[in-house]
Amino acid sequence: MKLKLQFLFAFIVSLTYLQAQEVSVNTSMGVGYSDQVYYKLSSQAETVFTADVWDVAFYRASNFDLGVRVNDGISIQVYEVANTPEGYGTVDVTDQSAWSKLHNDDTTWNNGAFMNTSLTGPLAFGFGTYDPENNTVVGDIVFVLKYPDGSYKKFFIETYASGYTFKFSSWDGSAWSADTNVTIPNSNNQNNIFNYYSLQSQSEVIAEPAASDWDFIFRKYDTFLNQPPPGQYYNVAGVLHNPNIEVAENDEPNGIPANPDLTYSDDINTIGYDWKAFGTSGFVVNSDRAFYIKYTDNTIYRLTFTAFSGSSSGDLSFVFNDVTTSLSIEGVSENVSFGIYPNPSADKQINLIYDVNTLNTTNNNVAIYSTTGQMVFQSELKSNSGFYNKSLDLSSLSGGVYILKFTSGEFTTTKKIILN
Repeated sequence: MKLKLQFLFAFIVSLTYLQAQEVSVNTSMGVGYSDQVYYKLSSQAETVFTADVWDVAFYRASNFDLGVRVNDGISIQVYEVANTPEGYGTVDVTDQSAWSKLHNDDTTWNNGAFMNTSLTGPLAFGFGTYDPENNTVVGDIVFVLKYPDGSYKKFFIETYASGYTFKFSSWDGSAWSADTNVTIPNSNNQNNIFNYYSLQSQSEVIAEPAASDWDFIFRKYDTFLNQPPPGQYYNVAGVLHNPNIEVAENDEPNGIPANPDLTYSDDINTIGYDWKAFGTSGFVVNSDRAFYIKYTDNTIYRLTFTAFSGSSSGDLSFVFNDVTTSLSIEGVSENVSFGIYPNPSADKQINLIYDVNTLNTTNNNVAIYSTTGQMVFQSELKSNSGFYNKSLDLSSLSGGVYILKFTSGEFTTTKKIILN
């Protein structure tokens, strides 16, 4: 009976799915991937920033967490050159063979290249050591940034205390320039995840929209590939996602399955770069690989890529649908399943489908509550075993968000519903 419900429910919602608007998106990272493109599925908003507008990003989302990233999208290389502050005054660019190359982590945002140093110990925080007396991270590691044009800048983060204080200097071919000293408090750009700085223009810049205004970013980034062993880092063009969403990947050669088994991840490279591969006549996109993007309110979008041109133009295309309804079937217990559609409802009419297998009980009902906890609707359900489709007329309710509570015997579950 449970399989019957899954099949029938999948058939019903597939009609809704086919009728739902499939959004096609054409965007571009520009020739040579000159741009970084942020995209928000729910609003279909696109925000573009020039890729080389920033050099270093400072994590600012929390005063109790820190992180510093390099702009690997424009191939800036970061090296650890000394592990004491005194080493800042003796940096020798001819000694590059002794430096340790560092990379951003491509699974979490705040674990940037400047955090992946040789510094160890219980109080080590990447570039420095925590001073509990002053509640400050004090810098230890001296860095050098090498640019694609062969120029160098030495860089030292002096302290972190609800913001970052650092200094840097440029190599002119024979000597280091006078230091530039900067402090960037976390209070800057309070809606963003990072504060950005350009060492080249010696200025703070904006290089991302508010955290609530994007789901993922198309850009170049470094990733480690174990091919061939022992592997190495490569600069790839791909997708990194917002830390406030989760993503599941699923190969679907026959289209969306009736009830996909999805495992969501908060690794920011879950979409990554390998939805495409270079073929004999250009890039080939794997359109059978679907990505499910889940918001914190459990809204889910399904996305597949349809085209990618490579660096010649940076053009790419994808399509997506809101599949929240078609993934809403739920097993309440071994013997009870239920689902609702459509959700959101444009006319305040909702269908509840449920399957009671071997459970004998008189306690089968559905109730709807406002977000303040007030019950605004209740209806008894058939208690005999079998498959049922019950229409709920909610036209008496105001538009908005409600909580639907489904009860069968001792089993209870809830879902959020939206009435437009």
